[in-house]
Amino acid sequence: MKLHEEDFHPIEIEDKVIFDRIFKKYPIQHSENTFGTLYCWRSYGNYSICEHEDSLIIKGETENYRSYRFPLGSLNPEVFEATIKLAEELHDDAPLLILEPWQLSWVEKNRPDLIFKQDRDFFDYVYRSDILATLPGQDFLTVRKHLNRFRKKCPSTIEQISEANMDDVLEFLIRWCAQRECDKYTILKHEKEAIHEAINHFSELNFSGITVNPRGEIGAIAIFEELNPETAVVHYEKGLPDCEGIYKEVNFQTALHLQDRYKYINRESDMGIPGLREAKERYHPDHMVKLYYLEKTLK
Repeated sequence: MKLHEEDFHPIEIEDKVIFDRIFKKYPIQHSENTFGTLYCWRSYGNYSICEHEDSLIIKGETENYRSYRFPLGSLNPEVFEATIKLAEELHDDAPLLILEPWQLSWVEKNRPDLIFKQDRDFFDYVYRSDILATLPGQDFLTVRKHLNRFRKKCPSTIEQISEANMDDVLEFLIRWCAQRECDKYTILKHEKEAIHEAINHFSELNFSGITVNPRGEIGAIAIFEELNPETAVVHYEKGLPDCEGIYKEVNFQTALHLQDRYKYINRESDMGIPGLREAKERYHPDHMVKLYYLEKTLK
């Protein structure tokens, strides 16, 4: 078989049913493959998709790169080979991405001629939810101290995000962006847009979330969804700097909210940002879900 660029169409909200159907049968592990991520960031990544016989192929394109993702869904060697061929025709630096562990196993067995390299910046951090919800032992002593200090200084209430407080969440995001100067930086502009898409399509995307409210106002939010039956993924976690330690509180409260339903919490990647990497490592991930890219071919 052969795939063509014309077989792909820009991702739309109606495509969620395709993702839901395929992922119910073939669960995923990497957050970058979720419909919520792809849809909310579509203006940045220009994502398009092609479904073929229970296989799902995703293409992304920005000013800096074009790439396909190894097919998700059923184990269909013909579709795999057709996608590899499409990627090789791009002649880009990283024309094919592997985000699911089983995909790498298939490639290593069936196409050992293809050289894939790790991209550490986009490894997902996965934590045990019971650990994040209890912060046990010496490893988390400093985190517990910061939490106690925050709670003494900024006693807070916790609410679930719903229609009742959605306007307050949007008002919080305006304040958060003003403090971060979102409109001055390209990636923050896109993140601002992505979070607003998440809020505007909250129910359609089947998202959930919580707010942390010191002094009666929203000071932090977390937005999350089910990644697979064992794992929830936290897509967005934002806080205002008024109360030091508020990120630790929203992290803790999110885990408390999720621990009864999910064994693991995926908190996405650090994107190579030094401070963010240190913060994520400080919570001692249980494991990482790795991303690999195909080295540019000379064809």
